[in-house]
Amino acid sequence: MPSFQVKESIYSVGSVDWNVRVFHGYQTPYGATYNAYLVLDDQITLIDSVKAPFTEELIRHIEEIVPLEKIDNLIVNHIEPDHSGALPELVRRLPSAKVYGTAAAKKGLDAHYGDMGMDYVAVKAGDTLKTGKYTFHFLPMPMVHWPDSMSTYLEEEQILFSNDALGQHIASDERFDDQLGLDRLLERAGDYYANIVLPFGVQVQKLLEQVTALPLKLVCPSHGVMLRTYIGEMAAKYSAWARNESDEMKAVVIYDTMWGATRKMAETIAERWQSEGKAVELIDLSQRHVSYAMARLLEAKYIAVGSSTLNRNVMPNTAAFLTYMKGLSPKNRVGLAFGAYGWSGESIPQIDHVFEEMGWQRLPMEKAQWKPQ
Repeated sequence: MPSFQVKESIYSVGSVDWNVRVFHGYQTPYGATYNAYLVLDDQITLIDSVKAPFTEELIRHIEEIVPLEKIDNLIVNHIEPDHSGALPELVRRLPSAKVYGTAAAKKGLDAHYGDMGMDYVAVKAGDTLKTGKYTFHFLPMPMVHWPDSMSTYLEEEQILFSNDALGQHIASDERFDDQLGLDRLLERAGDYYANIVLPFGVQVQKLLEQVTALPLKLVCPSHGVMLRTYIGEMAAKYSAWARNESDEMKAVVIYDTMWGATRKMAETIAERWQSEGKAVELIDLSQRHVSYAMARLLEAKYIAVGSSTLNRNVMPNTAAFLTYMKGLSPKNRVGLAFGAYGWSGESIPQIDHVFEEMGWQRLPMEKAQWKPQ
């Protein structure tokens, strides 16, 4: 996909990864993008880069607009390789360019890539970069979702280059939120938030306080489409997710089964909750990835997790889900542990113990020996 003019003097020069299906441990069934932005001024600035295999594509996109050697500044909002993979080659070919990022970013870049000989400028909250008519403001946002993370705000154009915040994993021809559609946008943003950003709600709330105080015409994330129409809707969702708000009328039933008895229990629980008016999704972990289940519980208040007992433990798929969920740490949920067993039944209290560790309200465990009555 060629470079794209976002508006006068500002271009999207990143890459679309149509084929990636696993990212950060979760499934990306619709691919991803690695967004980078070129801003033309008296000094030319590149914001972020791309994953290493897409380096030459990035350079080609830049050179559709200006010769690469004309770039004066490289802004590194985040050091993960999907953001910084092209940086060593850019630094090699741009020895006089200044590199801007947080002090934590410098340590991380050195750890990843060794001493690149960068002319590095460590920035902190309140620091700015003046490139001519444009002023860039640096907004460190540690632990959204790495210690080095920051956003960059372009004052005169009222554009936030938001890094991983407000992003989505989707490869598409669409460039803007209103082209993708609100429902599709929030679906992909929800999957992204649940599987990447969820543990950092306190930090997200602090970031939102900063961001909502700024006049914003456009948000340019590092992944997914740019936001120009649904900024308010996205910010409202982020605020709710960051506060771990959930819907009393939404529930998920997540399970794995050996011979079908635990599945029957799952179906019975789902039917019972549906009779109470709840919207329920039933998720078989032998058929669905743990990251799919994680995204479905982002807004659900009631979470039932079930497993047959296998070798005095939960089934492997359920164990993987519980470990994954515990790491992402959703709060303020109601958990129900259930399962069928033959002679011991350890799986059910093991599930309930995870709920206890996470501080959830717990419903009485439901057990069935051999098969549910």
